[in-house]
Amino acid sequence: MPISVRIPTPLRKFTGGAESVTASGATVAAVVQDIEGRHPGLKERICDDAGKVRRFVNVYVNGEDIRFLSSLDTPVKEGDEISIVPAIAGGRAGA
Repeated sequence: MPISVRIPTPLRKFTGGAESVTASGATVAAVVQDIEGRHPGLKERICDDAGKVRRFVNVYVNGEDIRFLSSLDTPVKEGDEISIVPAIAGGRAGA
């Protein structure tokens, strides 16, 4: 069973509309590289020029934020689910 990567709506134009793609790799970084090979343009939307997860993108492995794990070096295995979630800013000024 491969690793499942959930794609947010704004990035589905890179996956032909698919809300989920499968990938392989031993770490989140390897999975991102794997999906970039089949869906060019995704990696630059997830990672900045320094190769780190963009500030306004959250990545979860099985529901856990990788920022509190090992970031892109977080290990993954077959059957895991990675979710890419654009951060939503909101609220009212002065609230």
